[in-house]
Amino acid sequence: MDVVQKFIKDRSVKFDVVIVDWLYTELGVGFSSVFNCPLIWFSSMDVHTTVLALIDDYLNPAYARHHMSTEYSSSFLNRVKELWTISRTWLYHWWHLDEKERMFREIFGPASEERGIKLPHFNDVRYNASLMLGNSHIVVGEAIALPQNYWHIGGYHIKKTVEPLPKDLQKIMDTAKDGVIYFSLGSLLKGRKIPSAVKKRFLNIFSELKQEIIWKFDEQMTDLPKNVHIVTWAPQQSILAHPNCILFITHGGLLSTLETIKYGVPIIGIPFFADQFLNVNKVVAKGFGRRVDISENTPEELRIAIREVLGNTSYRTRVKELSSLFNADSDPGQRLVQGVELVVRTNGAPHLRSVALRVPFYQKLYLDVLLLVIGIVFGIIILISYACKYLRTFISRSNQGKKKLN
Repeated sequence: MDVVQKFIKDRSVKFDVVIVDWLYTELGVGFSSVFNCPLIWFSSMDVHTTVLALIDDYLNPAYARHHMSTEYSSSFLNRVKELWTISRTWLYHWWHLDEKERMFREIFGPASEERGIKLPHFNDVRYNASLMLGNSHIVVGEAIALPQNYWHIGGYHIKKTVEPLPKDLQKIMDTAKDGVIYFSLGSLLKGRKIPSAVKKRFLNIFSELKQEIIWKFDEQMTDLPKNVHIVTWAPQQSILAHPNCILFITHGGLLSTLETIKYGVPIIGIPFFADQFLNVNKVVAKGFGRRVDISENTPEELRIAIREVLGNTSYRTRVKELSSLFNADSDPGQRLVQGVELVVRTNGAPHLRSVALRVPFYQKLYLDVLLLVIGIVFGIIILISYACKYLRTFISRSNQGKKKLN
C-alpha cells in the first residue's frame, strides 16, 4: 500500500489514459481519477453481463450467459438460474457499495487532495469508462448486440509468427506418425493437488494410445509410458501450430480456447474454475470439442472423450471451419492499439458512449409509463363502477316510482 501511495502522490507521474483489468474488483478505476485521464476497461473473459453493465446495460438472461454459469442451455430451469445469478450479482454490488466507496476514498482520497482534485463518487467513476477492450471473439462467443464502445480484441496475444520449438519437442512432433496430443491444465492446478492414484490412471490411459502425449506438468513422474513426455514448460502456441497436433486437452481458459481455434485443433475441456465451464460449454455447443468434469471417474471419462474426438472427423472439420473465420478477421492487436489511441486523441471518445448510462432505471423499464397506464386503468374502473352505481340507483328509483303510480 505504501508503494502505491508513493506512486499516486508523485505529481511528476502523468498518464494519457488508464486501462483497468476487471477481475471481480473495480477499485482500480481510482487511478483514472487521480491522474485525471480517461478510463478504459479491459475484460479478460468473453462477453458477459457484469462487465457490459459498466458501459451499457445488463444483458437479457434469456439469451446471454453469466460468466459463472456452469450450464449452456435456454431451458426454463436454466433461464431461472441465469436470472437469479444476475440478480444476486446486482444485489451483492448494491449491498457492498458503501464499503467499496469507503475503500475507494481510503486508497485514492489522500493522493487526490495532494493533487488538488476533488475525488468523485466510486459509482460515478466506474461507470465513466470511454471504452471496453474485451478478450472475446465472435467465433468463440455469440452474436450479441453490443454498445459502440465495446471492442473485441480476442486473439491479440497470439504471436504473428510461430516460434520454433525446442529441439527435443520438435523431434517428438515431427516423428509422431499418428499425431500428438497436448495435455495442459494451466498453471493454477498444481501437481500436488492431484492424487497419485489419479495420475497413474491418466498414465495408464495414455499408454493405451498410439499417439505421442506431451503433458505440461509442474512435477516429474517415474515409470512413464514410452509415448508420454512430461515437460514443466511448453511453448503452447508452437505446439498447437504444428500440423501433427491433433488434440488439445485443456482446462478451458479463454486464451487457450482462442489459440486452439487459431490453429484448428479440437478440444477436450476439463473445467474447474470461473469462466472455464462456460468456455468449454461453448466449445461443445459449437461442435469442436467435448467436456469432461473433474471427478473420481475423470480418467475413464477422458478415455471415452479421446476416442470420440479422434474417431469422429466432424470435430476436426468444425474447428477448421471456425479457424478460417477466426483467421479472416482483422488484426486484434492492431484494433487494441487503435482503440487506445482513439480514446487519447478524442479526450475520452464521448461519441462512443452508450446513452443507456444516462437513462434512469425506472425509464429503462418504462415504470413511469406503466404507472400511468395502471392509473388510467384504475381511473376507468372507478368511473365505470361509479357509472354502474349511478345506473343502479337510477333504475331502482324508476322502479319505485312505477310502483307508486300503480
